Amino acid sequence: MSSQPAPAGATPAPAAVVPRWEWRRFGDAFGEAEERLGEPRRVHESDELYLISAVSDASVKVRDGLMDVKRLQEVDGDGLEQWRPVLKAPFPLAPDDVATVSAALERPAGELDEASYSLDGLLEHTGARSVEVHKVRRRFDFAGCAAELTDIRAGAGATRTIAVESEDPDRVVEAVRSLGVQLKPNTCMARGLKALLGRRFAVVDVGTNSVKFYVADRGDDGAWTTVLERSEVTRLGAGLDRSGRLGAEPLRRTVDAVAGMVEEALALGVQDIAAAGTAGLRLAPNRGEFLDAVRERTGILVEVVPGEEEARLAYVATKAALGLHDEAVADFDTGGGSSQFTFGHGDRVDEQFSVPVGAVRFTEEFGLDGVVDEAGLARAEDAIAAALEPLDGRSAPEVLIGMGGAVTNLAAVSLELAEYDPDVVRGARLERAEVERQIQLYRTRTADERRGVVGLQPKRAEVILAGACIVRAVMRKLDAPFLTVSDRGLRHGLMAERFRSPAQ
Repeated sequence: MSSQPAPAGATPAPAAVVPRWEWRRFGDAFGEAEERLGEPRRVHESDELYLISAVSDASVKVRDGLMDVKRLQEVDGDGLEQWRPVLKAPFPLAPDDVATVSAALERPAGELDEASYSLDGLLEHTGARSVEVHKVRRRFDFAGCAAELTDIRAGAGATRTIAVESEDPDRVVEAVRSLGVQLKPNTCMARGLKALLGRRFAVVDVGTNSVKFYVADRGDDGAWTTVLERSEVTRLGAGLDRSGRLGAEPLRRTVDAVAGMVEEALALGVQDIAAAGTAGLRLAPNRGEFLDAVRERTGILVEVVPGEEEARLAYVATKAALGLHDEAVADFDTGGGSSQFTFGHGDRVDEQFSVPVGAVRFTEEFGLDGVVDEAGLARAEDAIAAALEPLDGRSAPEVLIGMGGAVTNLAAVSLELAEYDPDVVRGARLERAEVERQIQLYRTRTADERRGVVGLQPKRAEVILAGACIVRAVMRKLDAPFLTVSDRGLRHGLMAERFRSPAQ
């Protein structure tokens, strides 16, 4: 989504129009909230033409013969979105107005060599997808805010939406709570339409050690079918623990990897792309250089997610994938810069936290990328154990689940998988004794020698020893003789939550 101001020269919005904070939810019915709204003050029916972009959630539509554009300015801590009108103009459009539309859709403006542009000319110039939308709006005054219930038809799909807006975000929060519904998720109109119309989506997960890419189709029942899933080791966090900053070369190769994934996703016909960054970006003070470079190359905004949210999304994805019910579960996801832990029962999350324990950090600090003597290994293990102090004194869970590159590579080596097979790895049992065996295997080998181990992803050769030590430390502290392997993670949870069916 974009928060850039409109380009210079664009037709200004009317002076009386000011940014408004909005909350919106899609679904078939909204229960008591509909009753609490009371009788509508107005019912309005309209036919509108929305212009849809895979990389932008801006509101770009034609209504009553006017080109109407609103752009996202800000998202607050409650998830409310502030939208600013940047264009309302009749056809034909001036070149500056076309530039405003292109910027809102985050598509290249190109040469604007015509004196004016009809609607057909605009569509041809931007290349955006156009969608005819029929709306029946019921408008209300509620708790000092404007509210509406809207029936929507677009293509072969139909849905409903409830919305509350005001210039004052606090009023929106109170109004939504008065309706008896939760603030999150908050789904803007463009995103809701894309979810209604589209079936294919992509997620890019930018980690400290690797970038993971996931493309999936959403079925009518809300279930997901994987189209493509892969990862690329870019070592974004290389040197971060030592220098405190992202290095120029790791930054460049990670931007290249993300740009390639976005290009591939668009070629596969995805309707929308979400991108998330984890520990390396949370820690780096110069993360803005990376975020800006990705935005400039791809038009995609990488959202840096808190560690607790990363843990929650991984838990949601893992529970669904492994078919867990009411067991006492502990799951952990160890990455290049941090490890996330979630403790829960069934659908209930009891506790979640993130600690700065990652394979890249300990590899660099203790030189674990090659042959290591017993004393050096012991020093690294002591430091890892100390950093995992939040696990001390806990009861052993009924089910311990491990995920992340270290865990899945340990499992693949244990299973001697010359070619990685997610269906075999998912749900596999990894014994603590096997982890200990592999620690000794890697401790006595150089990185090049490790690359010859069947099942080990070659680019993980430098960091696998540190990853294995972290896994063993977790198993020891939670008194677990084995763990269940999950190949689900942040990207799967983000896919399920961000691109759920509007009625879900």
